[in-house]
Amino acid sequence: MSVENLTRALRDVPDFPKAGILFKDITPILGDPVLFSSAIDLLAERHVGKKIDKVAAVESRGFIFGVGVARILGAGFVPVRKKGKLPYETIEVSYELEYGEATLAMHTDAVEADERVLIVDDLLATGGTAAATVGLVEKLGGIVVALDFLIELDFLNGRAALPGYDVYSHIHC
Repeated sequence: MSVENLTRALRDVPDFPKAGILFKDITPILGDPVLFSSAIDLLAERHVGKKIDKVAAVESRGFIFGVGVARILGAGFVPVRKKGKLPYETIEVSYELEYGEATLAMHTDAVEADERVLIVDDLLATGGTAAATVGLVEKLGGIVVALDFLIELDFLNGRAALPGYDVYSHIHC
């Protein structure tokens, strides 16, 4: 399955979640078992055979891909959630979104010192969510090996928020 097939399957939704935003809807990919499997394989393939201890992903769409990538890599999975959603002791970080502000949380025991962590998400926009996730992992002593995204909105220059990190995206819009 090619990146072109995945790109064609994306659906543009104008003015969501607010006026002026063109939302990239991945649900057509999720609804097709071949496309869905292909997307997870693409996100994992650069890391097969490398030592990845954990895959961290941000709710909710990042979870969809992150769990599959963790399974392929034989790694643990770290859920990064919105404030107040995790049941155990957490660390938190607040950051700016392209259309507001948010706080992310992660369990304090989710990553151990020197564990190698791959961060996976469906979309790289301004880079705020990704940078906040990097901050959480590193606050616990983890080593961010790379950040992989299915889609990148190039015009928002989210990579600028992640200097010095290995950032890879499969679909560029």
